[in-house]
Amino acid sequence: MPRRALPRRKFNPRVPFTRAEAKRAGVKDHALAGPGYQQVFWGVHVSSDLQLTLPLRALAALTISPAKAVITHHTAARLWGAIPPDSSAIHITVPHKNRQKVDGIRSHRVVKMPASTTQRGLPVTSPERTFLDLGPHCDLVELVVLGDSLVRAKATTPRKLAAAAAAWDGQHARLLRQAASLVRAKVDSPMESRLRMLIVLAGLPEPVVNFEVVDEGGWVRYRIDLSFPQQKLGIEFDGRHHIEREDQWEGDLMRREDLEAEDWKFVVVVSSQVYGDPTQVLTRVRTAMSSRGICVPRQLEPQWRRHFASRADI
Repeated sequence: MPRRALPRRKFNPRVPFTRAEAKRAGVKDHALAGPGYQQVFWGVHVSSDLQLTLPLRALAALTISPAKAVITHHTAARLWGAIPPDSSAIHITVPHKNRQKVDGIRSHRVVKMPASTTQRGLPVTSPERTFLDLGPHCDLVELVVLGDSLVRAKATTPRKLAAAAAAWDGQHARLLRQAASLVRAKVDSPMESRLRMLIVLAGLPEPVVNFEVVDEGGWVRYRIDLSFPQQKLGIEFDGRHHIEREDQWEGDLMRREDLEAEDWKFVVVVSSQVYGDPTQVLTRVRTAMSSRGICVPRQLEPQWRRHFASRADI
């Protein structure tokens, strides 16, 4: 298996290096196994005082990978600042003829290698290709969370993702097109994506994302997670445990009180309700919509149940 050609370089233990490089620099095997160094993957090491960050682990994986290897899938998404499903492995894509099996590295073998760009100094797939590659590894909601987070990280746009999905002739094309059509800009968190998807998959009208309430001078006073501005109905995810400062959380409460004084109505949802009792969430949201004159279906669409399990289903 042809490995990536490493340039002859001055030995630097703060950059991932192979055993052969260490040997050339006069580092004996017993020293390499000692407290001064740490093994990142089999055959590649760095100084023990370094934190094994994602970029460093990705660089270490490339150091012992085939010459044309590219960082892809979950790892590429995280390098772009997005939120893919959990995976502790470093994901790379390699030419189909190459076989590589190293603990901690997940190799995806393909006949035609994807085009790559550079992110954090590493060869990675574009945000759009990364989204497409994760189609077989995500369900619809996870793909929308991924797409929303790619847009939030300013790596891409909903339009670019939709165009890439429309042109895709690979696996899970239909799922990818549906997910891309549901990606929105201005989404602040994965839970906001999931809450919006719960509402949409139940067949309820889709709310506006992060509507801005402005004052007479045009300055933004408040941003509402999900809303129906004409009917003054807001649906907000309350993630107090995600808020770093208590005064920020208190400010959110005061903000709601200000808007309620202006005839806004709010449905406030927490993560345990989305994960544990989505039926109740939908009932509350549907009731609030009806109370504000928003047309809602007599019966909810069942599609949401495939993605959100209630306590009664367990």
